[in-house]
Amino acid sequence: MNFREHARLSAHGLPFLALLVLIGVGIFGLLASTDAGEGGDADTRSGAAPSNGAIGARLLSMQGQAAATQGVDLTPVEVVQRVSPAVVTVVNQQAESTLLGQEDPVLAGIGTGFIVDEQGYVVTNWHVVEGGDTFAVVFSDGSAREGRLVGVDPRNDLAVVKFDGDVPGVVAFGDSDQLQPGQSVLAIGSPLGAFTNTVTEGIVSALGRNGDFASQGPCLSYTNLIQHDAAINPGNSGGPLFNLRGEVIGVNTLGIPTTSQGVPVQGIFFAVPSSIVGEITAQIIESGEVTYPYIGVSFVPINSQIAAAEGFPVNSGVFVQGVEEDSPASEAGIEEGDIIVALNGVEITAQDSVAEILLDLDPGTAVEVVLVRDEDEERLTLTLGELPEGFFDDCTLEPSGNGP
Repeated sequence: MNFREHARLSAHGLPFLALLVLIGVGIFGLLASTDAGEGGDADTRSGAAPSNGAIGARLLSMQGQAAATQGVDLTPVEVVQRVSPAVVTVVNQQAESTLLGQEDPVLAGIGTGFIVDEQGYVVTNWHVVEGGDTFAVVFSDGSAREGRLVGVDPRNDLAVVKFDGDVPGVVAFGDSDQLQPGQSVLAIGSPLGAFTNTVTEGIVSALGRNGDFASQGPCLSYTNLIQHDAAINPGNSGGPLFNLRGEVIGVNTLGIPTTSQGVPVQGIFFAVPSSIVGEITAQIIESGEVTYPYIGVSFVPINSQIAAAEGFPVNSGVFVQGVEEDSPASEAGIEEGDIIVALNGVEITAQDSVAEILLDLDPGTAVEVVLVRDEDEERLTLTLGELPEGFFDDCTLEPSGNGP
């Protein structure tokens, strides 16, 4: 299957009039009265950026803030009653020039989000907020507040928005590394931008899914996704995937509606795991941005099927397609055609992807790289660099064949 044939699940692209009718005049009025020039600024804090390792303290704080049960599964009804106040609708509005030279706000898309702490921070998808000038956060009771974009992570399709005032509810992150195929999950969101706080139930279908999900260079480089069959639709993007303890174990992001031949597909949906979401969210809240260590290679993840088809000597790791000139990888001696099997003492697998291994590391850290070259194992030392300035500047949403 060509994984470019997918659908990102925000309500971008739905007719403007339909969206206006569905979300109601009250929300549109709130946004229309907001100065379009004030939205979208990152809440960057002064001082030295905290290390990625230190960010874990905030993550642990977010994991413990909500009253998620410890070790006890609830009924689906109990979960919904507990978490629904923290699930919100995120409205993206963009400025559009009129014939008179004025800029009027135009409703561009609707997605879902969830509140992660008492300060009003909301997690959603990058593709929900991309291009937005003003934002609104709509609560389950229909009330709305103005939102402000704090920061984004185009690589993992994540963003954080903040609102001021009373917080109706908070949810905690769970441990996606403990998920098992067949485990029950619940999705809550705003399908089609209209049916707010819709609940669907399913199971974890598979773990560690990797693929070229419309990846555009460094943007939308989805790895270690959770595959599930809890029905989600355009408008569900950015919404939480819960376990039966009421913990967020993923952010709903993708669905595959058809094959590349146009054959309908049912029940294949994907969520970014909380193991990634929690770390990225904590970094954005702390500094308004994400600090990524930089290696300087392009690669393809290897699994047993790819290994068998290509005749690789290993069943896991990543195949190096290219090495950037003067990058940390080239200076360490990594070459095109190498297979990197371990990084910093951690074996690269579907569950422990390169991106996840790097999340806990800081630029300037020296790590051991274990690779296979011509079927021989070699060990190199690589010093992690910083992403080049403007690395994500060209990240934009491009229409896909089946998605809004």
